[in-house]
Amino acid sequence: MGLEVKILGLRYTVGRVEILKGVSAGFPEGEITCVVGPSGAGKSTLLRAVNRLIEPAAGEVYLDGSPTSGMDPLLLRRRVGMVFQLPALFGVTVEDAILYGARLAEKDADAVRLLEMVGLDPLLGRKDPQTLSVGQQQRVSIARALALEPEVLLTDEPTSALDEASRRRIEDLIRELNTRLELTIVLVSHALDQVERVADRVVLLVAGRSEGEWSKEEFFSGECGERARLFISGRL
Repeated sequence: MGLEVKILGLRYTVGRVEILKGVSAGFPEGEITCVVGPSGAGKSTLLRAVNRLIEPAAGEVYLDGSPTSGMDPLLLRRRVGMVFQLPALFGVTVEDAILYGARLAEKDADAVRLLEMVGLDPLLGRKDPQTLSVGQQQRVSIARALALEPEVLLTDEPTSALDEASRRRIEDLIRELNTRLELTIVLVSHALDQVERVADRVVLLVAGRSEGEWSKEEFFSGECGERARLFISGRL
């Protein structure tokens, strides 16, 4: 089962530049929320703040009503998994790469089951992960996140380095995992066609500020406010 994620007034600054300017948003339990916005809007920074890979200057993130600022960051990251834009896999074999985090957490996990879960041949477990295609590597990185049995999965433009066929397979996998595991999934995406295929809800960030959140149907039908309409039209 997934968890509800609530973000209230999140601020993050690098030097004198404020990247997040009081962002508030919600990621409903068991749904796929796509975070969209122009380049430099703070989308990736927001995901890192949710996972406490960075520490915000102000504001709070809540998991089912509990503030994450008081949680052990390592325990939090087991509950809130992260998949990055480019897969970085560790270990001699694919199995090593999948079980990397689970072994650190002293958690039992079945690499064969996880490979099957992400649509890969279990025999790949014996291979060097660097011999896989980028699309296969990204599936392995998703399997690595799933090995910790997270309740929330954050994905930061996980298909941006992939060809169209691989991109569609990852999109299908995200929808399947959401349905099968009832995971709460947050997907940062720059591709509106992908958002239309995958999202249940959409959150718009512009210049470090949250401009609103809508159902996918509201967002693409134009029932979403002027700023969102400008973004959809490519004028923002």
